[in-house]
Amino acid sequence: MDRTQEVVDRILAGEVRTAARLMRELDDGRPEAREILKEIYRHSGRAHIIGITGSPGVGKSTLTDRLIHFLRQEGQTVGVVAVDPTSPFSGGAILGDRIRMQRHALDEGVFIRSLATRGHFGGLTASARAVITVLDAMGKDYVLVETVGVGQDEVEIAATAYTTLVVTVPGMGDDIQALKAGILEVADILVINKADREGASRTYQELIQMLELQAHRKASAWKAPVLMTQAKDNEGIEALMAAVGDHREFLAKEGGQGLQLARGSRVRQEFLEILKEGVSRHLVKQLESDGRLDRVLKDILEKQTDPYSASEVLVLETLGPLKDPT
Repeated sequence: MDRTQEVVDRILAGEVRTAARLMRELDDGRPEAREILKEIYRHSGRAHIIGITGSPGVGKSTLTDRLIHFLRQEGQTVGVVAVDPTSPFSGGAILGDRIRMQRHALDEGVFIRSLATRGHFGGLTASARAVITVLDAMGKDYVLVETVGVGQDEVEIAATAYTTLVVTVPGMGDDIQALKAGILEVADILVINKADREGASRTYQELIQMLELQAHRKASAWKAPVLMTQAKDNEGIEALMAAVGDHREFLAKEGGQGLQLARGSRVRQEFLEILKEGVSRHLVKQLESDGRLDRVLKDILEKQTDPYSASEVLVLETLGPLKDPT
């Protein structure tokens, strides 16, 4: 048996040490790890993926910890992908909040992987998507994906997760404004964490009103609920997971049409990101090998051209113009 098949078999059997090594190699971009990923991909698609997003400081890590605890009490296995804004070894504040998750580290039914964004503030990195696939193939019942909550994270996590939780807290007016800017459209469940704070009722009413306004503009069979939690005190978690269950049932209606749409959205997002990464890497190598990159950079520095025009020209030269499908 070759090494690839041996690793695949161990991943499918849920072997933690092999999975951890593969995830590390995927994060490092090793080609042999990618070959293994190709083989296990067909075995993914069973886990329910829950996205947890929101601005830093709203308590996402504590909420994630409570969700893990609840699911384990229900006998469910859990994988967690925690995306950090910097290196996961830096010991920064956001990673520090995740220390409380480590109480699950000795639980064989839980696998937690922390990943760096490596400057990718548009949402999930390619390695994060790969880790989700590995956890899924391992047989985890749920995969929780907690993002940094900056840039377009909410939009990207919604395209990857089947159920998206958008978390806010009372007294964060900027957060409510951000929700107005379109985040409501991607939230399957809205969570007001730290609900013991002053202004929780006002925040709740504002979100309800915003959802009602959205309902007039966009017809949707699923109406996102607004739930109150106090994650640090483990309050509201059961109701939140009940809402997740309701959303799963909604996705399963009409022969699972909703779930198929969610999976289709995930596949599209993942494929396009991999395609862009591959095309970009191939194009840069080609430009470096024939010396065009240095020449173009020199022209830009000397103001003979600009980066926008130069990139358009190079893309056309390399890939050719778009063909008219008719």
